[in-house]
Amino acid sequence: MASIREVAKLANVSPATVSRVMNGTARVDEEKKQRVLAAIKETGFVPNEVARSLFKKSAKLIGLILPSIENPFFAQLAGAIERCADKHGYRLVLCNTGSVTEKEKAAMQMLSSMNADGIILTTSNEELREFTENCSIPIIVTDRVFQGSNKLKYVHCDHYKGGRMAAEHLIDCGCKSIVCIKGQQEISSARDRYDGYRDVCKERGIKEQTVDSAYDFEEGMKVTEEILETFKDVDGIIACNDMVAISAYKVLHKNGIDVPGKIQIIGFDDIALAKLMTPELTTIGQPVKEIGAKAAELIIFKDKYAKEDKQEYIFEASLVERETTRDI
Repeated sequence: MASIREVAKLANVSPATVSRVMNGTARVDEEKKQRVLAAIKETGFVPNEVARSLFKKSAKLIGLILPSIENPFFAQLAGAIERCADKHGYRLVLCNTGSVTEKEKAAMQMLSSMNADGIILTTSNEELREFTENCSIPIIVTDRVFQGSNKLKYVHCDHYKGGRMAAEHLIDCGCKSIVCIKGQQEISSARDRYDGYRDVCKERGIKEQTVDSAYDFEEGMKVTEEILETFKDVDGIIACNDMVAISAYKVLHKNGIDVPGKIQIIGFDDIALAKLMTPELTTIGQPVKEIGAKAAELIIFKDKYAKEDKQEYIFEASLVERETTRDI
């Protein structure tokens, strides 16, 4: 691979002139500029991006650390972030960690060494809080909030209100025996959704009934079978996310149970699959495009946002009524 010195020798200019042409940091005589560009083309010279980023104080790169790209919500979030990054001339590096703390730390260290402009992080590991606060580059936490942390910026939906909306909708649709499939309670968004359901039950005089589940299709099928065994009079299910809601419908359909005639279902996230299934899934929507764009903008325009005293950017959840619930 050609070096900058070889390009300079071929163009009969100094290495500094080659650097100025590549970076646009100073005016270069047009004739010299054309010689440099011709030499770059002839040698196939590729500049060292890391070295350039250190010089410019910006790699025009955003790191994205996700627990699972198999979850369609996170895939849609990544797409929203990438579109915003690309619009402003930034590249995206995606790290899929499986919620393994050591992998998350290694990903942050790698992105720091690449001189990334910032990291967008979604994690369920509270123990990562101190590590993120001491990271050398800005970190934006999406979909989650670390307890007791005031050093990071957060972008997320109002999960508590979403949990309330799900419970209120099923009650308004005539459900008397609602079971909430709780997500992992070490995750702040799962806690908030459950708290919303619990508070509505207290306010409306509905018995609280819950089962625990991971945000996982197979786990969703397993706990739905458990619901049918344990709660014989169940007529409404609140799922912790859309994938679990879809798996619940699959189990009910297999058992010949009419949805929404006998049991109504509501999910959370409004992933693309929610409106592709039959019947179409009623769900609580997250504005994933807006969440992704805001997280990216907090890094791209970090100097502007550094002047704000705002720590959390919270977006409204919305009820998306489809065919797995019914009006009475």
